[in-house]
Amino acid sequence: MKQRRLGRSAIAVSDICMGTMTFGSGADEKMAHRVLDKSLDAGINFFDTAENYPVPPDPKWAGQTEEIVGRWMKTKNRDAIILATKVCGPSHGWIRGSMRAGMTALDRHNITRALEASLKRLQTDYVDLYQTHWPDHGTAYDETMETLDELVRAGKVRIVGCSNETTWGLMKSLEASSRLGAVRYETIQNNFSLNNRRFEDELAAACRKEGVSLIPYSPLGGGVLSGKYNDGKRPEGARFSRYLEMGGRQAAMAKRFVNEKSLASTERFMKIAAEAGMPPVTLATAWSKQLDFVASTIVGVTHEDQLPDILAAGEITLPDDVMKAIDAVTKEILYPMG
Repeated sequence: MKQRRLGRSAIAVSDICMGTMTFGSGADEKMAHRVLDKSLDAGINFFDTAENYPVPPDPKWAGQTEEIVGRWMKTKNRDAIILATKVCGPSHGWIRGSMRAGMTALDRHNITRALEASLKRLQTDYVDLYQTHWPDHGTAYDETMETLDELVRAGKVRIVGCSNETTWGLMKSLEASSRLGAVRYETIQNNFSLNNRRFEDELAAACRKEGVSLIPYSPLGGGVLSGKYNDGKRPEGARFSRYLEMGGRQAAMAKRFVNEKSLASTERFMKIAAEAGMPPVTLATAWSKQLDFVASTIVGVTHEDQLPDILAAGEITLPDDVMKAIDAVTKEILYPMG
């Protein structure tokens, strides 16, 4: 598997990263450890988690994913693993943090407490990449970046990144870091897939110019790009099948991923994949990791049987005609996820 550096840092990672957000909800610990073992054996050295996992966020199981990853990691060579985790942003918006009684933010108090708790659950004394899970535009970036800088200087964190951030927020943070002489965000982890290419509108240009790497999540569009929701299907146990039944925020999220336009574009991408002689999951993963501003594409599974089609993308470079066919679908069906 190819390796790329995260931003301007010294850390090189496999260009596929194993995400863990369903470990403890969609996948039990035994299955999670099998997935992690097979990923490591396949050449993946980069693993991403968060204090708020597993999903959907719920206080009754928040933190369990880090504990599962921590117990697995204790059986491995820590130096061989690049580990990423995240601190919750504020809980008064779209997402409510399950930690600290929902009183989360990106101030010194919360960031420091969150990292200490994550290190304990992960059974390690440092994380390689520490990320702000979603932005806190109500807290001064000076305080956020100064606090992250203190954690790096203390040896508890190697580099830092952000997630679900805007172009304004990324540039504001970089300005604060430069002015303060503090650590900077080397990575940004945002939703990005064949069905959601909004990152290319502005953020991709900022990343190229500033040397910040995208580590995209949901490259399969929440599983939609596998085709499992097409033709009116609602697979039993699938995330958006469950979310649609839950109502509220979860149902609203599901409808963003599973809708008329996203299913139409998925049908077109499935045809392109078939003509290229590969499963649609392989196509979607290979496309994501092929873009110049992407360092590593975060994938996720609930069962080891889902791994082969993803791992196959590790050795694939899509030819120009396939890339052009994909772009044609994007131009014809604009913004499938809104």
